[in-house]
Amino acid sequence: MLLFGFRGLNIQQCQDIAEYISNGRLGGVILFDRDLASGSDYRNIESHEQVKKLNSELQSIAAIPLFIGIDQEGGKVQRLNPSKGFESVPSAAEIGQVNDSEFTAKTYSKLANDLNNLGFNMNFAPVADINLNPKNPIIGQKGRSYSVFPEDTVHHCSIFINELREKNIISVIKHFPGHGSSTADSHLGFVDVTNVWQSQELTPFRMLNQYGYAEAIMTAHIFNSNFDSIYPATLSKTWLTDILKSDLNYDGVIISDDMQMRAISSQYTDSEAIELAINAGVDILIYGNNLEYDADLPKKTTDTILKLLEQGKITEERIDSSYNKIINLKQKYLNH
Repeated sequence: MLLFGFRGLNIQQCQDIAEYISNGRLGGVILFDRDLASGSDYRNIESHEQVKKLNSELQSIAAIPLFIGIDQEGGKVQRLNPSKGFESVPSAAEIGQVNDSEFTAKTYSKLANDLNNLGFNMNFAPVADINLNPKNPIIGQKGRSYSVFPEDTVHHCSIFINELREKNIISVIKHFPGHGSSTADSHLGFVDVTNVWQSQELTPFRMLNQYGYAEAIMTAHIFNSNFDSIYPATLSKTWLTDILKSDLNYDGVIISDDMQMRAISSQYTDSEAIELAINAGVDILIYGNNLEYDADLPKKTTDTILKLLEQGKITEERIDSSYNKIINLKQKYLNH
């Protein structure tokens, strides 16, 4: 249930995280190109050969096959980028403007092939947010949305997911229940979409699930008092259990956006956020450990979950439910 970021270009530089992986205490990792907390241009990615070796070494010590994930959307969000010798990938906005199925498939076929060759098996993409606010600082302005139309968004997302599947890579559709209308960035603080969010933002998630494309969905840390007057979506049982699971009939894995983003970390203690997220329906908690860095974070997080279990604030049944979903997804993709 834990997926962590870490520092290190090779296994020798990340002994802490390696120990958690080999002990079966960590289900996945996420790699970044830059280290935001230190300002370094290098964190886990330096070159093709180096990334391939790092991923291979991490996988080789895993007690249970490891999710090795990356944000490789294209455009402004591509951790495998030209500055490190990788080929540039067009943004979702560019793909949407071309709006040609063949171009979309060709682009994402190459991307999927590259990820597979490097040892990645999970991509935090595609973005299913619709471009309702072009001035949105985290979606629209960054060219991360395909279209203002849900159907076009679904079309390009489904091609992306197909190409990833061809290479046994899990796609993580984001950011439920839709971040496209927001006027603020949840990395930086509380984001209230009560007055701007539109019901059509659910359409891509609903359709992708109906068509069998949704196996992992990432939550958004957005707050909408029309649906939940207390909690943002990541921590909301209304959004994740009542709407996503019940109304949309989704039974796949639910993954949180980075729990260290200020929309969560500035409002809740680690223990509160973990308790709320798990009880809301989150199966995998992501800690990028990049906005700020704490080498002991995996241990602290594990200890917090065990304490919450002891206190009866989360149940073993809830943990088992997530465990089974995660293992099923791993068996489907990672046993090849």
